[in-house]
Amino acid sequence: MTELSTPAASKSRTLVLDLKAAGPFVALTILVVIGYLLNPAFLSEGNLTNLLTRSAFIGVIAVGATFVITTGGIDLSVGSMAAVISGMMIIVMNSALETFGAGLTTVFIGCGCSIVLGLGAGLINGLLTTKGKIEAFIVTLGTMGIFRSLVTYFADGGTLSLDFAIRGTYRPVYYGSVLGLPVPVWVFIFVAICGWFLMNRTAFGRYCTAIGSNESVAKYSAIKVDRIKTLTYVIQGFCVSLATIVYVPRLGSASASTGVLWELEAIAAVIIGGTVLKGGYGRIGGTIIGALILTVIGNILNFTDLISNYLNGTMQGLIIIIAVWLQRGEWGRGKTTKT
Repeated sequence: MTELSTPAASKSRTLVLDLKAAGPFVALTILVVIGYLLNPAFLSEGNLTNLLTRSAFIGVIAVGATFVITTGGIDLSVGSMAAVISGMMIIVMNSALETFGAGLTTVFIGCGCSIVLGLGAGLINGLLTTKGKIEAFIVTLGTMGIFRSLVTYFADGGTLSLDFAIRGTYRPVYYGSVLGLPVPVWVFIFVAICGWFLMNRTAFGRYCTAIGSNESVAKYSAIKVDRIKTLTYVIQGFCVSLATIVYVPRLGSASASTGVLWELEAIAAVIIGGTVLKGGYGRIGGTIIGALILTVIGNILNFTDLISNYLNGTMQGLIIIIAVWLQRGEWGRGKTTKT
């Protein structure tokens, strides 16, 4: 059996990949047009700012998820991780208030706590998956339950609230703006640029793709597979911690309902953006557009009464199923062999 590559086959394969890359952007453009036709206020400055800000949380998390999924892994714990990190941040800042007051020092302590917890949680998921030889789905499903129960325990079944004195200092992290853009959007831009550079311009990104394509071949190629896969979960945890830092001042509270379905939204953003769920191909740019698409869909639902806003999760689930189905069809057509 030999594989022959003809000009026609190569052209077809290139066309498929080009359509795959452009698809998310085309979909986003169509949604924006639909949103404007349904309500011209959709393109108002206030609504666009709100769209970008709301996209920032899921977008930052989704950038981390892109690395995990590219290597063939999955992380179902990000929403619960965000909840427990939010709760711990609030507890730490409320405690630090007595010693350091309601200034920036207390806020920095809370942010440092968030980063340490995010890195630690990601490391735990990574080590259990690689060194523990447990499927990522099982590991993160287990930690999802653990993290969610921990924040419920810390809140005693209720809500953890940030002291009002600290809220005044911390509030600009969410509600402030720089050069006309909200701070969360700048965080999203920074994470997206770093993620794109890491995925497309470093050996680490190439290793992630190689591992997702064929882990056995990657091992024979002297790639430290366990180390790379563990690092992807650490990156995911770091992204969750950054998203949490900009999310906490929004409501100033945390409970068992914090971050619910964030894992679904993050995975949906990654898959919509063209990253292959089984690994081997990741697109940070596509992930960014995917996050925007999800937020636009939710925003359109708010503008119309065609579908209840309570069915937003249903829409996201359908989007994941359809996106994965389309991926299978495209990549199946892309593989042409002759004997």
